[in-house]
Amino acid sequence: MDMQGQRVLKVTQAQAWDALNDPEILKACIAGCDTFELANANAYNVGVAIKIGPVSAKFKGKVTLTDIQPPNSYALNFEAQGGVAGFGKGESKVSLHPHADGCELQYTVHSIVGGKLAQLGQRLIDGAAKSLAEDFFKKFETTLEAKYPPSEAVGQSTEVSAAPPSAAVPSWVWLALLVGAGSLWVLAR
Repeated sequence: MDMQGQRVLKVTQAQAWDALNDPEILKACIAGCDTFELANANAYNVGVAIKIGPVSAKFKGKVTLTDIQPPNSYALNFEAQGGVAGFGKGESKVSLHPHADGCELQYTVHSIVGGKLAQLGQRLIDGAAKSLAEDFFKKFETTLEAKYPPSEAVGQSTEVSAAPPSAAVPSWVWLALLVGAGSLWVLAR
């Protein structure tokens, strides 16, 4: 599955970068994440549980961060196991760019699934992944609006947090997990 998209965020690039590196904000934006633990430098063990209707699935995996370029972009590799449901793995890239209304977030995701998941149609997998990504971004934008009201957002501070990227969880990690877990869930049905 390949997916790409972009969103204009009504905050500065520095504010978006900080939010993309705030595990509390990101955890609030994705339902079902119960584990996100640093395994070693720039690598995390993750756990996501998804329940939609009568179907529940738990996915465990690993996310490795690479090519970290604050406050502009990240890359990651991810893999997840969903037991009998199957597996998912892939790569994702996220970048931030200045925009007249704040900043633009652009992302690409390339993933593959196997096991029972691979038995489902690609159209169904793509639809579920896009829906999950849309839900994530709606929550993320709402959270940004609450944290950075319009008077504090665009046109204000451009400082970037000094916290190292590996100390936090970038949102593209959540997006990749969301897309991967959604793909696995759809295939498990």
